[in-house]
Amino acid sequence: MPERLAEMLLDLWTPLIILWITLPPCIYMAPTNQSQVLMSGSPLELNRLGEEQRILNRSKRGWVWNQMFVLEEFSGPEPILVGRLHTDLDPGSKKIKYILSGDGAGTIFQINDVTGDIHAIKRLDREEKAEYTLTAQAVDWETSKPLEPPSEFIIKVQDINDNAPEFLNGPYHATVPEMSILGTSVTNVTATDADDPVYGNSAKLVYSILEGQPYFSIEPETAVIKTALPNMDREAKEEYLVVIQAKDMGGHSGGLSGTTTLTVTLTDVNDNPPKFAQSLYHFSVPEDVVLGTAIGRVKANDQDIGENAQSSYDIIDGDGTALFEITSDAQAQDGIIRLRKPLDFETKKSYTLKVEAANVHIDPRFSGRGPFKDTATVKIVVEDADEPPVFSSPTYLLEVHENAALNSVIGQVTARDPDITSSPIRFSIDRHTDLERQFNINADDGKITLATPLDRELSVWHNITIIATEIRNHSQISRVPVAIKVLDVNDNAPEFASEYEAFLCENGKPGQVIQTVSAMDKDDPKSGHYFLYSLLPEMVNNPNFTIKKNEDNSLSILAKHNGFNRQKQEVYLLPIVISDSGNPPLSSTSTLTIRVCGCSNDGVVQSCNVEAYVLPIGLSMGALIAILACIILLLVIVVLFVTLRRHKNEPLIIKDDEDVRENIIRYDDEGGGEEDTEAFDIATLQNPDGINGFLPRKDIKPDLQFMPRQGLAPVPNGVDVDEFINVRLHEADNDPTAPPYDSIQIYGYEGRGSVAGSLSSLESTTSDSDQNFDYLSDWGPRFKRLGELYSVGESDKET
Repeated sequence: MPERLAEMLLDLWTPLIILWITLPPCIYMAPTNQSQVLMSGSPLELNRLGEEQRILNRSKRGWVWNQMFVLEEFSGPEPILVGRLHTDLDPGSKKIKYILSGDGAGTIFQINDVTGDIHAIKRLDREEKAEYTLTAQAVDWETSKPLEPPSEFIIKVQDINDNAPEFLNGPYHATVPEMSILGTSVTNVTATDADDPVYGNSAKLVYSILEGQPYFSIEPETAVIKTALPNMDREAKEEYLVVIQAKDMGGHSGGLSGTTTLTVTLTDVNDNPPKFAQSLYHFSVPEDVVLGTAIGRVKANDQDIGENAQSSYDIIDGDGTALFEITSDAQAQDGIIRLRKPLDFETKKSYTLKVEAANVHIDPRFSGRGPFKDTATVKIVVEDADEPPVFSSPTYLLEVHENAALNSVIGQVTARDPDITSSPIRFSIDRHTDLERQFNINADDGKITLATPLDRELSVWHNITIIATEIRNHSQISRVPVAIKVLDVNDNAPEFASEYEAFLCENGKPGQVIQTVSAMDKDDPKSGHYFLYSLLPEMVNNPNFTIKKNEDNSLSILAKHNGFNRQKQEVYLLPIVISDSGNPPLSSTSTLTIRVCGCSNDGVVQSCNVEAYVLPIGLSMGALIAILACIILLLVIVVLFVTLRRHKNEPLIIKDDEDVRENIIRYDDEGGGEEDTEAFDIATLQNPDGINGFLPRKDIKPDLQFMPRQGLAPVPNGVDVDEFINVRLHEADNDPTAPPYDSIQIYGYEGRGSVAGSLSSLESTTSDSDQNFDYLSDWGPRFKRLGELYSVGESDKET
């Protein structure tokens, strides 16, 4: 490669060097003004110009140039000469000094200040920087004063083919449908070349395929990849690797090249029909299988993928089209055969079906390849199973009159065992549906009988469930609902529809309708209700009232005369006989109460009581009720006040600011000593063995009467005083007649055999000062506290 590059540089430089040697320097300096033209003349000639000419012509620099060129990537042993600067002011006496400034001056470009030669001292790269702008000036060698204004020029770096094409976006991926026609566009790629596109052919690219023939081709200039073979099959090969080359110099020898890869994937089209893996399928199913159960699966394979491989399954022929159905499983791409109707081994033992699988999405471009469907045969064998009994009807409807006799047969249900063995059937009633046990059934023949009387007016329908069980296999059970309708019989007499009370105005007119009544009957005759109304025989000639039957099956009561007076008779009772149209007819007598009332002139009832005459005129009924309510309220308040006064006692609860020792309770009686049996029974306290029964409290008068509480059992000898006190304290706390204040109770009994003796100071022969209470600490915590209290008292006295 280095030798090849050297040859290329030599070919480029040889004509340039010859041209530079043979041509005069003016070629490089590009003369543009008058001073450049006078560059070959003597300065003396310039000095001879007339005075007038110097005034008319402005001063111009004696030299100017435009641009220079230098090749990139030159790396010779010596700096490369770019060009030479020269001014016509230079007489050759070496008194002029050339100065260079600008881009790369001194670092990349160096000038000989005497000769004006410019050299490139570094290797240049056009792709990094294509041109440099510099400024040159001629100055006096000794004084460094400018001899003329500075001049700007450009050094352009000339391009050589030193960059290979690159695919910046590679590697590439593309797709194309399978079975595409010849020349179908796949994709296009693009390569870039960093060389100068306007200079030579360094950046002129040509594309070609190094690997991937004969399947694909590429346009040399546009890099568009196309299919080179028609009808490429994805099922045969799905992916292709194509190596693409881009070469500069127009593809000629010596050009640089770059490569990339393109992966082409063939996408699927529906060009393959489904195909069953086998032409005949065998399945078996028990006859008692649940409806909707999957019996088996069939599958038609399709070489396509995705939606192109989706198939729908159908049953197109066979003797079981009504019993079976087939559905498509979108995930597994197979057909599921399910049961639609019950099977019966005893009726038919096998079925044959013809199923078809067809593509869902068909591409019309490939419809000429034949039908995109396939068929297979499915044989299903029914296996015998022990089936439960089968009733002759899925439901039963029975009717019975409500007056049917007990144990009479209402109806019958029948069932059979569908199996070949034909087991006997036993019938029973599900008692959860007949909680009142109104019906029975014969276990052998299924006859349903009445167990308790029926009443249609209470319940018209009775819904029960009958159970049929195989005797040989009790696990085989069937149920059937039975609806029993109770038919009506005429067993209820008609009566008034409600409680009627009629009001008759004293100033009423003869023939005026007092009240309209209607009747009701709990029975429900088929032809509807029709009632007959009449008065009792002894009331037929009633002088006051008469009745009239209306068309709507109601009855109107009319007054025969006027002049009714409530002071003479306030209430009239009118018995009415009501009969129905049953067979036999039933009747009842209902009494209508008619009150005589005082009414206004327009017939509005105002008062129906005799006492209304003594009331003040103009006082309404509402006002009377309000006055009566106020009187009752006042009476209740007075009664409550008196009751509270009678039960009010002196306050017995000690106030917080009072001392209990100042609460003195006085008794008016002096007492009779030990012979007084009405006071406290001290003997009971002194001898617990004699406790038996209840002794009432004498210090208060009980407000409540209660049963005496059960006496305590005899206390054995050596009773504990602590326990005795606790029992007495418990009784006092639970006594409902006990006052809510403290009372003094004396306990003189110390217990038999007590080592402490008497604690009472009344019987003590020694004084308080002689007593030592420390021994009480040995008797327990309660006596220890008692000893501390006594000790504190003695200490206070001594103090």
